[in-house]
Amino acid sequence: MMRGLIIITTLIALAACNNQAAVPLGAERQGLPAPSGTPVLRNAVDGLIVGHRLMDAGEYELALRAYTRSAATDGTTPAHLSAMGSANLQLGRLGQAETLLRAAIEEDPDFPPAWNNLGVVLMEQGEYGEARQVFQHAFALDSGQTDSIRENLRLAIARMENTGYIPEDNENRYDLERRGGGLYVLYETP
Repeated sequence: MMRGLIIITTLIALAACNNQAAVPLGAERQGLPAPSGTPVLRNAVDGLIVGHRLMDAGEYELALRAYTRSAATDGTTPAHLSAMGSANLQLGRLGQAETLLRAAIEEDPDFPPAWNNLGVVLMEQGEYGEARQVFQHAFALDSGQTDSIRENLRLAIARMENTGYIPEDNENRYDLERRGGGLYVLYETP
């Protein structure tokens, strides 16, 4: 676990260094030359890959930073917007996630992961009808190949069909009775 954290921290530091303008060091700070045969790394690991690995590790804030750096370097693509939206979703920032995912869909309306993730945001917000439509669109774009999209669509349909409140069957009336010390007791009224 600690080794993985050190590797992740190093990757983030390298990506940050890669984004900064190169400033030549003075002769007193250059140190010894590298041994012969040492490979020279010119490009850092793709920020999207770093972000995806951080998401898999449950490091959502670090993943969001990696996605943001990658978008600053490579430009904002639908993949970047979708990834940043997914990270915000995992962080509970539903409004930001929805905005980013809708932007990803506007740029590339045929990108199933963005549609699926938008559906998840809508489900979290209780917008089951719109979530169902979004999942259906993602399912159609994906040709039903991805199990998670299929499962999300099934869940959205189930939530729409089982609203949990049916007025005709709700003949019981309940009231709260206050007791001392801020306690309440639920009881049925005749």
